[in-house]
Amino acid sequence: MEQQTSIRTSLQLGIYKIIDPFVKLLIKLGLTPNAVTSIGFVLNVGVAAIFIIGGEDGDRADLSYVGWAGGLILFAGLFDMLDGQVARLGNMKSTFGALYDSVLDRYSELIMFLGICYYLVAHHYFLSSIAAFIALIGSMMVSYVRARAEGLGVELKGGLMQRPERVITIAVFAIACGITSSYLGGDYKLYIPGIKFHVFESMTVFTLPIAVLAVLTNLTAFKRLTDAKKALAEKDEQ
Repeated sequence: MEQQTSIRTSLQLGIYKIIDPFVKLLIKLGLTPNAVTSIGFVLNVGVAAIFIIGGEDGDRADLSYVGWAGGLILFAGLFDMLDGQVARLGNMKSTFGALYDSVLDRYSELIMFLGICYYLVAHHYFLSSIAAFIALIGSMMVSYVRARAEGLGVELKGGLMQRPERVITIAVFAIACGITSSYLGGDYKLYIPGIKFHVFESMTVFTLPIAVLAVLTNLTAFKRLTDAKKALAEKDEQ
């Protein structure tokens, strides 16, 4: 766990070094951390809009909507990092700002998953839509367990599938899905002799990671719960 946290911290510091010049530019332009957070939220509304439009107007074999949505998810995720850095480098930290950031992060994730579920249901990926909804449940519980534990005086920051990991996973594989479909075709299906149904299709590039996310997010929430139980037990003994 400590090694995982160390690697994650090192990656964050490396990313901060890259984005800090842009952060300083935002500060010079007069943008506040709350404004940056709001921009990220609006971008995630745009993500949901792309998925919904793709569900309504797009063809099942046209996975370009998934790819473009993935690109916007990645761009919106950048603002999740920018707001904190703007607050730190611009000396604009505030208690409400931290609350505002957390609330809009939850809304952003809910809206993103709304778009994903809508798209999958609209194009009859029923099982995948269930996986996406389970991933949504796990994502919310990861955040809720941490918030509730902190309210009881226990700090929880560990876990495999925290928000940055979830955002990057969905974004990268959505982009990969769009790229794959442009080469193989959106309706490509792979069959194995002797098996009546296809074992792979272009959309699998996006839906399989979501299924994995559904499992890992809930495992992360459960892990945090057990960690909280242990910490609270030690606190009660003191």
